[in-house]
Formats: sequence, C-alpha cells, structure tokens
Amino acid sequence: MTSTSVPAWWRHAAIYQIYVRSFADGNGDGIGDLAGVRAKLPYLRELGVDALWFNPWYVSPMADGGYDVADYRDIDPLFGTLAEAESLIDEAHAHGLRVIVDLVPNHCSDHHPWFRQALADEPGARDRFWFLPGKGERGELPPNDWQSYFGGPAWTRVTDADGTPGLWYLHMFAPEQPDLNWEHPDVRAEFEDVLHFWLRRGVDGFRIDVAHGLAKKPGLPDVGHDPDPTDLPYQDVEEVHDVYRSWRKILDSYEGERTFVGEVWLPSPEQSARYLRPDELHSAFNFDFLCCPWDASALRQVIDSTFALHEPVGAPPTWVLSNHDTIRHVTRYGRADTSFDMGDKRLADPSDVTLGRRRARAAALLTLALPGGVYLYQGDELGLPEVQSIPDHLIQDPTFVRSEGRDRGRDGCRVPLPWKATGESLGFSANGASWLPQPPQWADWSAQRQEDDPDSFLRLYREALRLRGALLAPQPETLQWLDAGPDTVCFARPSGMQCLVNAGTEPVALPAGMRVVLASGPLEEDGVPGDTTVWLAPGE
Repeated sequence: MTSTSVPAWWRHAAIYQIYVRSFADGNGDGIGDLAGVRAKLPYLRELGVDALWFNPWYVSPMADGGYDVADYRDIDPLFGTLAEAESLIDEAHAHGLRVIVDLVPNHCSDHHPWFRQALADEPGARDRFWFLPGKGERGELPPNDWQSYFGGPAWTRVTDADGTPGLWYLHMFAPEQPDLNWEHPDVRAEFEDVLHFWLRRGVDGFRIDVAHGLAKKPGLPDVGHDPDPTDLPYQDVEEVHDVYRSWRKILDSYEGERTFVGEVWLPSPEQSARYLRPDELHSAFNFDFLCCPWDASALRQVIDSTFALHEPVGAPPTWVLSNHDTIRHVTRYGRADTSFDMGDKRLADPSDVTLGRRRARAAALLTLALPGGVYLYQGDELGLPEVQSIPDHLIQDPTFVRSEGRDRGRDGCRVPLPWKATGESLGFSANGASWLPQPPQWADWSAQRQEDDPDSFLRLYREALRLRGALLAPQPETLQWLDAGPDTVCFARPSGMQCLVNAGTEPVALPAGMRVVLASGPLEEDGVPGDTTVWLAPGE
C-alpha cells in the first residue's frame, strides 16, 4: 500500500456487535428482532460506528443462542424474514453502515436436514459428520477422550432404527451442534454457496465462528493426559487454511472491499498469525487484549505483542473489550483481579460497579485511540455491567446445564438493552417483559437518560467515535510510545495527537505543550487522576 492510497474500510472501522435477540424488540413479543434493529439504525448512525456485526440470525432451534444453525439461507421467524434481512442490509447501507454477518461452519444444528438424514442413516449422509463406533466390548465408550468446550464428553451415541445403541457422533459444543466433516466435498461446496448467497444480498463481510476448529487430525486421536495446548487434534489443524484460501478467492471476486474476521482463540501468537496471511482472513479478534488486566505494564505489553503479531502479515490489529461470550468489562474492571479467563469466569468475585464504570470509560478511549479496527459490543456505549442475578430457571445458555450449574454461562452479558427509563422492559419491548429480566438500576443507565446527560457513557462514546473518525482512523497504523510514568499507557499517533492512560492511583501531570481534546472523566489541578484517559493535541 502506498502512502497516497486510501486504506480499506475494515482496516480502521469501528464495528458494533448486535446480538439481535437482546438489541430491540419491534413486534412486542419480548424478543429482539430485525424490525427492532431497523428502527434503531438512526441511533447507530448517530453513535458514529462504521459497520454492524450480527450474531447468527438464521433458522435455529436456539439450543445455543442461534449458533446451532438449521438453515444458513433463511432468517429464523423469531427475528423476522429473509425479505426483512435484505431490507435491513439496504437500509444500513443507506445510513452509511456496512453489514457483517456471522457464519458458523464448524457445526450445524441437529435439526439441519443433513443431520436428520444422518440420523435416518440415509446412504452417505453420515459421512458429512463424524460418526464413529465406540470403544469397549459393546461400543459403550466414546471413540476418543475429547471433551466438549461446554463440558462433558464431545460424543453422543445414537439409537438405531431397531432400538439398539449405534454409532457416536462428534460435537465439540452442545449435543445439538454436531461437528461437520470438512474432509467431505459436500461440506466445502455447501459453505461456498452460502458465501455467494449472502454476498449477492450485499453483506460486506463475515465473522467466522470457531475459525480455528474446522479441520481435525486424521484418525481423531486421543488428546491424552498431558496435551500440548498448541498441538490439539481438534483445533488449528493445517488443512483449515485450505478452506480460508478458497473462501478468500470468492470474497475477492466481489466488488466493495468485503472482509473476513475470524474468531481465532489459540494459545500462541504464531498460530494466530497464520490465519491472517494475505490470502486468508483479513483480521481476527484480539482476545489477548480482551483478557488483559487493567494494569499499565500488562496493557503496554499486549499492545506491543499485538503489533508484533500483525505487522509481519500486513493485517490490521483489532481491539475489543467485551462480546456475547465474555463477562462485561465494567464488571471485570471492578474486581480485585481485572483479568478474564474463559475457563474461569469467577462470577462469585465481588465487583465495584462505580470503579468498573470509571475504568471502562478510560479503556474505551484507549481502544478508540489505538491504530486498527475496534469492536463494540451492544451496551458498551451505555456502560452496562454483567447481570449476575438471573434466576436459574431462566438461564438458557447450554453451558449452565452441561456444567451442572458450575458455570452460569453467558446470559449475563446478553440481557436486553435498556432504551428507556420506565416500563416493564425499559423500552426494549413495547408490550411488556423481555426474554431475560433487566435489573431495576438499569433505568439510570438507559439510552434515554444518557441522551440528556453530557457526562454520560453514551455521550462520551459518540464524541470519541466522532473524533476517531475525523482525526485518528485515517492515519497510518503506527504509534510512538511516550514515557509518562510506570502506571501509564502513553503514546502518540503520527498526527501528533496523544493518548495518556493513568491506570494507577496517583495523578499524572499533563505533558507540556499539549491541550486536552477529550477526557474519560474529570481532571484535577495536578493532572490526570487515576483510572482516567485523556486525548491530547499540540497547543496550549
């Protein structure tokens, strides 16, 4: 890329993640839908984001929030119709917003026609999945020792037509999500056609779910008692890259800078970088940054390692604080241990919401000042914390059942948004309750209340996104570290604008010759207080 060329939009975009079920309810049934999203497009445009990423909206029994897809070419009636999705794409474009849709290629639903055919043992149908005989004298043991990411064995045994126990099938997630066999040509052809289907309807890109998981090692060997986390037989198998090289050719054949972003959650940077080679995915989520504690040294280190990972392959870095699978960062930042571990969410840890919101405001300005792309999860702009009070009988996340209640799952970050300060569902639904209950205190953090408060989260995000788009996003993807003290993260962008994060407890003096453009919180006479970020520009 020459210095005079305009970088592709996805290299610096602010992308807003929409979990449709919990964003806005347009038909009054208590469940978010496409009509609700369409009504809120002006809100999203005014917020200042560049693109929308939609979690799966496809036909699904909803055993895992739509990540169990029964039909990749249609919209689930809970959310609307295919015609509505087509209208939504067109309307988003008219508002200057691009559209990224979720694609779930590792597994489908047990209601998918292919799996129904496999259960009926139609000729060749089981070859599209992983059906294997069990071990033991009567095949009563799973074919190998793989464990589901959701807990328990990754295998379920089927019952044959005569009522006798039969083969086992692989599901790295819930039993309702059988893994597809990517060695089968039907699977490859199907998903290539699905790509074309949505590209023809104008989508600007795809988020690839479990992008590292499609290929499996030949023979599906045991993991063993002391496995090497960088060499597991069910993830990051070399053949997965053949899939993305073929997909990239399809994407590049369409006009308009279409893009792939991968959910690539792997233990080593070297593994992750291979997915970002110029002929594979364009970008991937930065989970190391998401999991990083609120600590200046750790933040500087993860930012440096992010650039070290992306620069050799020419991919833009991405920055993300929360998503639909994690504990909201307001809650994480209010804990004594502010790091995040997907395997141990520590929901019992106490959290100071006031402290968490203060740090979350500071973290927002940090992420929005960094070079590359940034992802916002719905509700980030309102400063919403995790909801930890959902009654057991209302929890729908399969991880809750699979773990026998040890893991309360991810529903706490999926509670419907509060749009108004009053009403049974705080404006989420016009006709009453929402599918998950909202805490009463969310009324104070509703979009309506924040609209009128110049110091609110919402107003901060709007101003930061406006300034980012005008002053920061078009700049080269570089930064220069500055020394402002051991408890700070301080850097300059090529234009001379600076970002100073005080992650400590004592105030930090403002650099000489710089003026404050934006601050995450009130400043003090002696400088920037703890847990505060400022954007600075040259000039007194």
